[in-house]
Amino acid sequence: MNKKISALCVIASGCLWGTLGIFVRKFSEYGVESMSVVFLRSLLTALFTMGAMAIARRDCLKIKLRDIWIFAGMGLFSIVFFNFCYFTAVTVMPLSAAAILLYTSPVFVMLLSAVFFRERITRRKILSAVIAICGLVLVTGVIGDAAAITPSGVLYGLGSAFGYALYSIFSRAAINRGYSALTVTGWAFTFAAIFSAAAADMTSLGDMLSEKPSMGLYAAVFAIVASVLPYLLYSMGLRGTDNSTAAVIASVEPVAATVFGMILYKEIPSPSAAMGIILVVSALVIGVSGRPAEKQSC
Repeated sequence: MNKKISALCVIASGCLWGTLGIFVRKFSEYGVESMSVVFLRSLLTALFTMGAMAIARRDCLKIKLRDIWIFAGMGLFSIVFFNFCYFTAVTVMPLSAAAILLYTSPVFVMLLSAVFFRERITRRKILSAVIAICGLVLVTGVIGDAAAITPSGVLYGLGSAFGYALYSIFSRAAINRGYSALTVTGWAFTFAAIFSAAAADMTSLGDMLSEKPSMGLYAAVFAIVASVLPYLLYSMGLRGTDNSTAAVIASVEPVAATVFGMILYKEIPSPSAAMGIILVVSALVIGVSGRPAEKQSC
C-alpha cells in the first residue's frame, strides 16, 4: 500500500478512536460500567466483522490452527487487558495523567518492533515520539494534576500503554502471515468478547436495553464508528508503514477527542492545549516516513 495512503488510514483510525469518550459518556448515564462496555464493544465488533466475512469474504474467515495464539493474544492483551488497565487508571488518577501514560505506547512499540521485527530505531522516530508526548502533555494539561499521580496509577497507566502497543505487534505478526485487516479485526474481537464476558455485568446491559430499546441502535453505531472502522483502518495502515511510525501517527486520537469536545460540548481548549495540538500534528508530519510494506492477501 502507498505510504501516504497508509498514513491517512492510521490518522483516520485515530480520529475515529477519538469518538470513544462520546459514546462511553452515554452508556455511563444508564449505569453501564466500563468492562461491560468492553464486552458490548467486542461482541458487536466481532458480529459485524465476522458477518461481513461470512457474506462477502468467506475465505478471510479461515485462520490456521498454529496462528490462533496471535488472535487470542490480541483479544486478551491488546483489547481486554488494555481496557482494564486504562479504565482502572482513570479511576485512581486524573484523566489527563492516564492519557499521557497511555500515549507512551509509541516507545513500547518502537522497542518491541526492534526486538521482534528488527525495525530500526531512527532519530526521526525518536524525535517524532518525543514531540508527540510533549504535545499531549500540553493538550491534556497533565502538569497541573501532577500532585494527584499515584504509584498504582502509574503502573496501570503504563500497563495500558503496553497493552495498547501490543495491538501493533500482534497485528503485524498476523499481517506478515498473510491475514487481511478484516480477518485480524474479526478474530481479535471474537476472542476479546469471550475473555471479557466473565467480567461484564449482563444485568446492567439488559436494563439499559429494556429501559430504552433505541440504545441497541446506539450500541451498533458505537461498535462501527469507534471499533470496526478504526481497527480495520489501523490494520490496513500497517501494510504501508512500520509499527513505530503508525503508533506515533495514532496519537492524533486525544487531539481528535479535544476537537470533538469543542464541537459537541463547547469545551474550549486553553492556549497551551492549542499549542499541544500543533506539536502533535508536527509529530505526525515528522513521523510519516519509512518504506511501504508488501501488500498482503487474506
